[in-house]
Amino acid sequence: MITITPAAAEQIQASAEQGKMQGLAMRIAAKRNPDGTMHYGMGFDDTELDGDMHINAGGIDVVIGESSHLLMEGATLDYVEIEAETWQFIFLNPNDANYSPPA
Repeated sequence: MITITPAAAEQIQASAEQGKMQGLAMRIAAKRNPDGTMHYGMGFDDTELDGDMHINAGGIDVVIGESSHLLMEGATLDYVEIEAETWQFIFLNPNDANYSPPA
């Protein structure tokens, strides 16, 4: 379904500790924009919705809503340094029109 890299898992765990959100699942959502690209959202969540998929990826409890299941199939969440001292979560998703496999 979705892969979470060790760097992303470490940052998610650190964020949970900072925000006192330990024990909550990470909800990840995706929506396709009109141009075929994807918009992503993520945050800690303790709600249970019909159709939610629960998985453990990289040691992180992840919840993906029913409308995002197919859009997240085969995706990877990573945490990378975009520029010097600028770190960001990124999704590598073969379902995204802008996706190109890493070299």
